[in-house]
Amino acid sequence: MRQSVPVHSPSGVELAGLASLVVAVPAVALLANSGRRHTGAARRAHLLLAAGAAVATAAALAGALSAISYGSSRTLGQAVAAATALGTFTLLIGTLMLPGAAENRRAGLRHLLDGLIIAAALWFVGWVLVAEPTRILGGRTPVQCLSILLPAGVVAIAVGLTAMLAMHAHRPRHVTVRVAAGVTVVALAATALSSGICQGKADVVLVGALLLPAGLLVVAHAVKIADRPVTVTGDIIQRGSGYAFVPMAAMIIAGTYHILAGGEFTGFGFLGVSVEGFALVSRQYLALGDVRNYTLQLRHREAHFRELAHTDPLTGLANRRGLVRALRERSTTNRTLVSLDLDGFKNVNDMRGHDVGDAVLAEVGERLRANLRDGDVAARLGGDEFAVLMAASPEEALAVGQRLLTRLCEPYETGDGPVFLSASIGVAGSPSPGDTGELMRDADLALRYAKQRGKNRVESYQKRYDELLRRHSVLENELRHAIDRGQLRLVFQPVVALPSVRPVGAEALLRWTHPELGAVRPDEFIPVAEESDLICVLGTWVLDQACAQLAKWLIAGHDVWVSVNLSPKELHAADYAGRVAAVLRKYGVPPQRLVLEVTEHAVATDMDELIRRLVELRSTGVRIALDDFGAGYSSLGQLRNLPVDILKIDRALVAEPESRTGMAAPLVDVVARLGHRLGLEVLAEGIGTPAQREVVEEAGCRLGQGSLFGWGVPAEHLETQLRTARQSGARPVPAARSRPTVTNSAPARSQIIMLGPGMRQVRAVLPTDPAFSSDQDVRSVDAPREMGQS
Repeated sequence: MRQSVPVHSPSGVELAGLASLVVAVPAVALLANSGRRHTGAARRAHLLLAAGAAVATAAALAGALSAISYGSSRTLGQAVAAATALGTFTLLIGTLMLPGAAENRRAGLRHLLDGLIIAAALWFVGWVLVAEPTRILGGRTPVQCLSILLPAGVVAIAVGLTAMLAMHAHRPRHVTVRVAAGVTVVALAATALSSGICQGKADVVLVGALLLPAGLLVVAHAVKIADRPVTVTGDIIQRGSGYAFVPMAAMIIAGTYHILAGGEFTGFGFLGVSVEGFALVSRQYLALGDVRNYTLQLRHREAHFRELAHTDPLTGLANRRGLVRALRERSTTNRTLVSLDLDGFKNVNDMRGHDVGDAVLAEVGERLRANLRDGDVAARLGGDEFAVLMAASPEEALAVGQRLLTRLCEPYETGDGPVFLSASIGVAGSPSPGDTGELMRDADLALRYAKQRGKNRVESYQKRYDELLRRHSVLENELRHAIDRGQLRLVFQPVVALPSVRPVGAEALLRWTHPELGAVRPDEFIPVAEESDLICVLGTWVLDQACAQLAKWLIAGHDVWVSVNLSPKELHAADYAGRVAAVLRKYGVPPQRLVLEVTEHAVATDMDELIRRLVELRSTGVRIALDDFGAGYSSLGQLRNLPVDILKIDRALVAEPESRTGMAAPLVDVVARLGHRLGLEVLAEGIGTPAQREVVEEAGCRLGQGSLFGWGVPAEHLETQLRTARQSGARPVPAARSRPTVTNSAPARSQIIMLGPGMRQVRAVLPTDPAFSSDQDVRSVDAPREMGQS
């Protein structure tokens, strides 16, 4: 007959423990549901927590049911110990994988080893306490049930890991620490369950059954917010290891006490010491590996940032530091530096915006890279200034510069349409090995000379550029004190009425005589004043002196006006119109007696702003003259919109030779008639011969200026001319030259004509147009006088 298995009658304590374990099932379900709701690393961590909780709960329920049904046994306790230890260790791994516990897997392993160091110390101290001769538990020491040592070891690891996470987890740490503390409670429950089942103690099993669901509920509640943002700090220098001295000190004290008390070291004691040593060595090995990796990262970052410090972020070329570094590295080789600057790039930023400007600069960088040889270094020095360092002779660099100039002058395609730019290039060879600063200075000088010679060209450095630079520096320094030292003076070139040649006005011209430099030409010191921003100071002084002299002439009874040249920088200065009005009030000069001359080159700026400034000036009562018309960039459409009163024909048009049509200087005739049609007074400047005067008079110009009527003279000399003109009266009108007969039936004749260098082509009506009848050319000799009195 089959022998029946005895059935154990459960006690109330055992049933209470079983009921408590059932409460752990909802906690497992919560963890599993949390794992399904997450993704990535958080999902894996939550699923590991759910798996560990399920294994521990299943092992505890199975052990409790077996103990209730068949009674406690050592074999059953060992099985429960192994299963619950596996589940608890899985919970620990899941805790280390939670967001914020560690920045990577190596950091998680480091935390685990740190916890193992503390666990080994706890194990060793615990062994000392329960072993002979201490036996702190006395007769309750569970020496006959060795299987509880496995979950006890997991408890020690859980306690150590909780302590490490409390010290080194990322902020906020309380969430991760709560999860680790819950796992520690689960480990204690597993130890109590296995110990109680092994020794047949229902009260111990009940304690474990109560702790297990409590720990799992803590874990389930904590992981709900365990994936919230944390402050990650991965700086290795902030990872302290001083905590290791505390476990080591505890082990030394416990071991010393054990020896002094006459105890012996068994296998469990050696196990604790061995694990401690292994954990410390492994921890230091990981730390050294981290330090090595961190050092390599620092080196790579340093190299990266060093390269960034020598690289232009917009174009990817070298910057000024990178160019200087390349110059120093090649200090002993044959070096040639090419400096490049885009002509008129500022207008691109002003008119198209900085986004378009940046796109153009990036395209310049691409073109430079695509047209350089191996070993050449291209750099952007700032703004629209570039440079190329090459190992070549200056002659070879000139050829490369010409190729680059052609490439850089090609249109730049942007979203707002093509952009057309030219470039100026300067080339300089290395004067001596290692002299980096001098090479860069020479290339800059060559570039400046290319700019001064008309731009859109390549210039090679020459020694005389040093003399020009020194001359420029001396002029700038001396010009700053020229007014205070009384070195400046005004001369006045007469403006005469035609054909009577009676002086009706004068143009104030600035002259500089230096005690050592002698007479400095205006075309030399005026550009210096423009570049150094001294032009506004000089302009203010010239306006004041000219108005003072004009007031004297008016008081003396002379019917005259004075014109003063106006710099574009002065024109765009704040409240310039107010300053002009203040000077006129200071000397009591009628505003219409002052003429301010604006060069035609100023028209190339923003038209709307120019018109607004000129309207402000005219509101003071002064008259505006457009100087050098025909030598710049203005067109007839702009002329119609500009608020000017006088049109000054450039000397280049007056001195133009006879054309193939047989008419002398036809453009003077066209410009004069167009000016009159627009209601402007026309003044021809640069008249140097009687033939030129005759052409100007034929064209209908009522005012003339030039060497034929007098150079710039001091104020007292011009006053003598004015006094002589008053005493002698007006000269008779000379006989008009023979002109082609114009009949009203003759068809109008038109032709495409270029109005001077750089001007647009316009279709102008030539004198055969019946609208230009001969009676319109009749001018009264008193008309200039009326202009002076207007």
